[in-house]
Amino acid sequence: MSTNADADTHTDASTGASTTPAGSERLLEVENLDAGYGDLQILTDVDMFVDEGEYVTIVGPNGAGKSTLMKSVFGLTAHMGGTVTFAGEDITGLMPEQIIHEGIGYVPQNDNTFTSLSVQENLEMGAYILDEVPEDALEAVFDRFPILRERKDQKAGTMSGGQQQMLAMGRALMLEPDLLLLDEPSAGLAPDLVADMFDRIDAINDDGTAVLMVEQNAKEALRRCDRGYVLANGENRYVDSGDALLNDPQVRQDFLGG
Repeated sequence: MSTNADADTHTDASTGASTTPAGSERLLEVENLDAGYGDLQILTDVDMFVDEGEYVTIVGPNGAGKSTLMKSVFGLTAHMGGTVTFAGEDITGLMPEQIIHEGIGYVPQNDNTFTSLSVQENLEMGAYILDEVPEDALEAVFDRFPILRERKDQKAGTMSGGQQQMLAMGRALMLEPDLLLLDEPSAGLAPDLVADMFDRIDAINDDGTAVLMVEQNAKEALRRCDRGYVLANGENRYVDSGDALLNDPQVRQDFLGG
């Protein structure tokens, strides 16, 4: 089982062979990251990476630092040490509005839509850094989420939780990012909607967008991802393929409920 000592290597637990897709390149790399809020340190010496087109999941108990890691990549925490590199560029310490320009989209868990604006206005806000709303990107979002086209004039605050989550993802996709950060995308959804949400995330990844996701539904997330990280107490605990983590007895006992 891979641990923090070799967290920069993607290996299969049973064979030791690389499971990174052939020809892919490193997209995001977090090295020795210390981060938190104000003077409160949450993350300690955390390493993580995402390759082009990869689907990576971060799991762990409540309070492990999962969302803090996601926010740190997007410039929303106090940086205390280490580096964050994206597409070969050091983005450590950049503000979120700068990071968006680099090709990273972020969907927070809470308050992720402008409730007083319409669906279309929310999507247009996703392209606020451009001089004009890209119509091809808007159409692509409507094609991916047909319910948003049907309700494009509806106020976001009147939509269901699942529809608002689709809207938040659609807004983040308006700039066609290379990497999509998703913080607890299934949180608050009815059980019958969770599988549909995961299917939509799979489709986004299948179309070439790399995904880094924090998810409370750890077993389902690990089942679908290329590689997973287990955090505990703000530190790397395990990293391996999703299948390997699911089948590791210690991981199952300590983090997945057996």
